[in-house]
Amino acid sequence: MPSNRAAWIPARNAPLEVGPAPITAPGPDQVLIRNQAIAVNPLEWIIQVAGRVAYTWLKYPFVLGADVAGEVVEVGSAVTRFRAGDRVLGLAVGTDKDANSSAQGGFQQYTLLSERLTSPIPDSLSYVDASVLPLGLSTAASALFQADHLALNHPGAHPAPTGETLLVWGGSTSVGSNAVQLAVAAGYDVVTTASPRNAGWLTDLGAGQVLDYRSPTVEADLIGIFGTRKFAGALAVGPGSAAACVRIAAASPGNRFVSMATAPVTFENGFSPPRTAAGMVGGMVGLQLSARRRGVRIRFVIGSDLKKNEVADAIFRDFLPDALAEGRYRALPQASVVGSSLADLQAALDLQRKGVSATKLVVTL
Repeated sequence: MPSNRAAWIPARNAPLEVGPAPITAPGPDQVLIRNQAIAVNPLEWIIQVAGRVAYTWLKYPFVLGADVAGEVVEVGSAVTRFRAGDRVLGLAVGTDKDANSSAQGGFQQYTLLSERLTSPIPDSLSYVDASVLPLGLSTAASALFQADHLALNHPGAHPAPTGETLLVWGGSTSVGSNAVQLAVAAGYDVVTTASPRNAGWLTDLGAGQVLDYRSPTVEADLIGIFGTRKFAGALAVGPGSAAACVRIAAASPGNRFVSMATAPVTFENGFSPPRTAAGMVGGMVGLQLSARRRGVRIRFVIGSDLKKNEVADAIFRDFLPDALAEGRYRALPQASVVGSSLADLQAALDLQRKGVSATKLVVTL
């Protein structure tokens, strides 16, 4: 049996430390992979700096990390889709409360994945590029397709036009770029917001219109656009996006639902447990009251929620493998490699915390 090493978070608010880690044999519906590329997300540094109010169930030391791509080395007894040697990407869910398992964390050489959250990748797709997909893809899919969120039609190779238009606020983000592609693949028109420098590639993904989110008239412009269309709902990504989407949804005919992918508080400028907890609760209550007054439903989406229902199979089994192999789906946002060992993950988190645009930071192993 090979040895394993991980970038552990030894305690709340502590920097990552690389050290030995056990290798756990896969359960019946799991696969064990040797990671070749790991992408970082805001989720990981948020847990690191806000562990006293976020993911309080974690027992330290712990292995964080959600986005991985690598090679299958062992499969569980009930696994039929994969075998040793397969190239895959997967969503690691070790930080989920119902998992709470360092063996299922991504910041290590060997990670346990659920078969349902794993997809084969074609030879034409590098591990680096594949690693940017899992969490952004899963969050977008959970928001768009779950019955308790926007409940859109599932994506496919030849979608029938629905005649409805989805609003994606924050199209150049990891979640946003996946949402644009998924919605188009499900037969929806898409209107999104982004910086003008990112408008071109979002149009290439299929977005019908890309509006500058910094424009002082962006809300009025969007209300005008949706006044003549059937509104499929909104996915709100980024600080302040949910409140804006609620106001737009209230003025639009159709599905007045906002799926919210960004918390109503930010952690970039420091963290105070009482202030953050109060801001989180107060922000959600305020948004809910504002939405209710306007006849709009709003719900916060968790990126791994799709594992609990049919959406996981619809995406990771039925849609993504062929879509990647046939070039119908792109691994976005673009990867930026910022390290080549587990020891580089802390620097990658620090860099991500400072803010990145239209890219995802990746560490190779």
